[in-house]
Amino acid sequence: MVEGEKQIISELATAFVAPMTVNREKFQFQRFSRLNRVLHILMIVSFISLALTGLTIKFSYTGWAVILSHLLGGFESAGYIHRFFAVVMVSVFITHIVDITRMKKKEYKTWRALIFSPGSMMFNKKDVSDIIGTLKWFVGKGERPQYGRWTYWEKFDYFAVFWGILVIGSTGVTLWFPELLTNIIPGWVINVATIIHSDEALLATGFIFTVHFFNTHLRPEKFPMDIVIFSGRTPLEEYKIDRPAEYEELVEKGELEKYLVEPYPQIVVRSIKVFGWAALLTGFGIVVWIIYAMIFAYR
Repeated sequence: MVEGEKQIISELATAFVAPMTVNREKFQFQRFSRLNRVLHILMIVSFISLALTGLTIKFSYTGWAVILSHLLGGFESAGYIHRFFAVVMVSVFITHIVDITRMKKKEYKTWRALIFSPGSMMFNKKDVSDIIGTLKWFVGKGERPQYGRWTYWEKFDYFAVFWGILVIGSTGVTLWFPELLTNIIPGWVINVATIIHSDEALLATGFIFTVHFFNTHLRPEKFPMDIVIFSGRTPLEEYKIDRPAEYEELVEKGELEKYLVEPYPQIVVRSIKVFGWAALLTGFGIVVWIIYAMIFAYR
């Protein structure tokens, strides 16, 4: 290769690499795939629908429930809607499991490699140190922990879904087909399933619309809303602050550019925020309803 050809190749390489390096800050970091975003949106819609219809039936003796039941077409219609969105939520869960299986076959080959990989949702020693470090940071006794791809509270929320699907889902199926199941199980199981399904669902609803909402949207650095789960992307400067450990790892490996994308147009961002605010306000309204029912009208 002659000297002139070498110079041309060098200039071309610089032309392609330099703009990404120099203008990197105008890009955003892609955190979630399209499938993950769609599944989360379906999870939100189904969860809120299940909460509204379930609480309408649970607190059917309150004025709120009567008004809402009329809007839904009556208490019987609320039951049909409840079961429909239960199917939607289980379908979302199954789709996620299928996606994990596909990812395991494509990238990790074995379940052990996937579960214990650095970017796994499984709890590890770093989560313990992050919890301790966060508590120290809260009281001014230490620096903010260097969070990686997933924080300990995100992992807790993630596995809470597995618990909810198992407990609430299984008891829901029992209540859906009591005549069929009492052919093989004692009748008193239906009463137990009713209590577990009702109280566990109430606990899950309260947790999601308080603790989860706070961790996701109401923390000072995210207030009033974090739209990353809807858009899939976050400003690079924000990502560097939120996930410093993962950011530094990608920079060291030279892989950061693979995840950089341009921001969505403002009209898309505004549409996302409209949906987000609708979900937030509905969730807060449900919390107020639960508190009112538990204090002034619980039977």
